[in-house]
Amino acid sequence: MKKAMIFSSILFAGVSAFAMSDAALLKKADKAGLKAIPTSQSEILKLVDNPKNPITDAKVELGKKLYFDPRLSKSGLISCNTCHNLGMGGVDGVGAAVGHKWTPNPAHLNSPTVYNSVLNKAQFWDGRDPHLEAQAQGPIQAGPEMAAPKGLVEKRVLSMPTYVEEFKKAYGDDAKIDFGLITETIAVFERTLITPSRYDAFLNGNMNALTKKEKEGLNVFIDKGCASCHNDIGLGGTMMPFDAKKYDLNVGGFTGTKDGMVKTPTLRNIEETAPYFHNGNVWTLKHAVKLMGDIQLSMKISDKDTDKIVTFLNSLTGKKPEITYPILPVITESTPKPDMN
Repeated sequence: MKKAMIFSSILFAGVSAFAMSDAALLKKADKAGLKAIPTSQSEILKLVDNPKNPITDAKVELGKKLYFDPRLSKSGLISCNTCHNLGMGGVDGVGAAVGHKWTPNPAHLNSPTVYNSVLNKAQFWDGRDPHLEAQAQGPIQAGPEMAAPKGLVEKRVLSMPTYVEEFKKAYGDDAKIDFGLITETIAVFERTLITPSRYDAFLNGNMNALTKKEKEGLNVFIDKGCASCHNDIGLGGTMMPFDAKKYDLNVGGFTGTKDGMVKTPTLRNIEETAPYFHNGNVWTLKHAVKLMGDIQLSMKISDKDTDKIVTFLNSLTGKKPEITYPILPVITESTPKPDMN
């Protein structure tokens, strides 16, 4: 009986020590500014919703159709999903985004993931606007991207009765269907593209959500200073100083803002979103981690610690919302024809 009691005490002490270790890591993560996507759907809605254009099922379904519709581009060939492919981590898998006339982005800018983009405090690599709605407007009009003037987009959408009816259903019979409302509706859909991961489950108190090696990687991630830029709920999405001229990253000539600021990309789903950096010039996470040590942290990160960080980063792959490819409205005689010029 006495031996059993001693064994029980030792076992309990071991469990407590392990629990305290997790508790200490959670406290460390909190101090580093790391935050989880909430578990409650109502809390997530508060996080991602736009009070000026609240999320509804009708708006989301309409926004999804517009997101997948290549007819919003001048050529009729390029949709939002072309560069932000929802089946590929929300990116296109190439170094520089390819747009109208199959032209690579002139600054060799890489397409950031659309997943969790609502969590960004800054949109675009130069952070020129904080709003997801503004981001939706940019690529449609940009010459090297979808190259479609506002008026053309409006004419295409208004020429299809199914779209008109769906806008009325989503916004009421008196809704003014213009470029602004079209892109705002795309943003409503994009606001739903949140991907909670095992990392979030751990921060929310599930001590078994991460493996021992992933927890060790999280600890190294914090200790090395990675969380100084990749923090908050988005694990990025803010503007930070970045010397884009260093090492092999000087491709395309983009150097950020006049103050040398570049948007910190989210690390969520990072294993799915290669190539990396603003110009898509780095193809492996190990290479990316080592470069960030050199460029941002002024340190050499060992292979051992790099592997630990990469192990943690792979735990950030989240559960994607189920997306069914939509059947798009039929064109009419009045629909402007595709223009390849």
